[in-house]
Amino acid sequence: MKFKIHRGTQEIGGSCVEVWTASTRILLDFGMPLVEKDGKEFDFKKYKDLAVEELITKGVLPDVKGLYKDADSLIDGVIISHPHQDHYGLSNYINRNIKPYIGEAAHKIIEISNIFMSQKVNIVNPIYFEKEKTFQIGDLSITPYWADHSAFDSYSFLVEANGKRIFYSGDFRNHGRKTNAFKWFTHNAPQNVDYLLLEGTTIGRVTKPFKSETKIENEFIEMFKQEGKINLIYTSGQNIDRIVSIFRACKRTGKILVVDVYIAAILDVLSSYAKIPYPSDSFKNLKVMFPYRMTKMLFDKGNKEIPYKFTKYKITKEEIGTHANNIVMIVRPSMKKDLERINGIDGGNIIYSLWEGYLKTPSTKKFIDYLMCRKFAFEAIHTSGHADTQTLKQMVAAINPKNIVPIHTFRGSDYSKIFYTPVVEMLDGEIKQI
Repeated sequence: MKFKIHRGTQEIGGSCVEVWTASTRILLDFGMPLVEKDGKEFDFKKYKDLAVEELITKGVLPDVKGLYKDADSLIDGVIISHPHQDHYGLSNYINRNIKPYIGEAAHKIIEISNIFMSQKVNIVNPIYFEKEKTFQIGDLSITPYWADHSAFDSYSFLVEANGKRIFYSGDFRNHGRKTNAFKWFTHNAPQNVDYLLLEGTTIGRVTKPFKSETKIENEFIEMFKQEGKINLIYTSGQNIDRIVSIFRACKRTGKILVVDVYIAAILDVLSSYAKIPYPSDSFKNLKVMFPYRMTKMLFDKGNKEIPYKFTKYKITKEEIGTHANNIVMIVRPSMKKDLERINGIDGGNIIYSLWEGYLKTPSTKKFIDYLMCRKFAFEAIHTSGHADTQTLKQMVAAINPKNIVPIHTFRGSDYSKIFYTPVVEMLDGEIKQI
């Protein structure tokens, strides 16, 4: 068995790992880069009209034989670890005759996102895998392990063939709302692993343990206790752990949580897979606001059944303004014009609950500045979606691999300072035979 990391040995995002034997070849993830070669934020709009060959030359697409539409001999499958674009975002370029493998709930998230987002990624006719259930692709055996991560339905993978074993960590942590999944893993981790491909997103950033989602929930509670203020929260609509933390904090402080139609649709779909709040008679303090641009787009594109589904749970802008001191609302920059039409909210709180690096982006900065001009008080309440150093050490101790390979990191050279296990630093495109 051989493997090659096409992208990820020296950057975060754009994950893509090829694994093969004499008769079978697969990819683990096929993600869009997060950064350009010069370190600036990656902007796919610059490349969207280029041909596959040009994208390969520019390093946007990895040079994977048998992956693209004109290939003669196709690879045998592409496995997606979770629904973050830096792990699946280039999937439109995959030859449609190649089978994609993904968790069912993860696929539903991507399908919903395609309705709302301008940049659509279509994963067609996928094969759904389940946690801890081994499946075969050719002579490769793959076992998915459920991961605690800020993306719903995330997995790590054990890949086996001919007595050799690779473990691909994907993205994971141990301080979210699925800590039991990681605890279970530490007692049931695969052994005799030749190479552990270990994500190191947070290596070099901080060394202390990250705050848990329970701690985040308690911090929200303290904010919501402030009298006479609306609380606006800028967070990801797909970070279900965070939305659950916000909802629980609302319930414990008697607040109403307001989400937009996009988040409502995500929660509604995922309620079939987990016990989470969603717009329904069962969650009376969860209401739906209909942003003008978003709702118009849904009607214009023939998706009016989505907003209609949530009309029973609608809250108007007038009602939000009237009851502002009792409202917690998840917002984003595209909702600025809607917020302009809501009276009585000046002087509230704007709570930022995303990675701090995004504060530098022009759209985010402009949005925060606008709210602060309306006398909103800024507060950051967040915790990472990735493992801290202690958790990375726990995974290594549980697996006890023969070798560790840095991936999904800018600081691969720091691994040897953290782990006693031999660290094999690779370059993108380098082949390793087991």
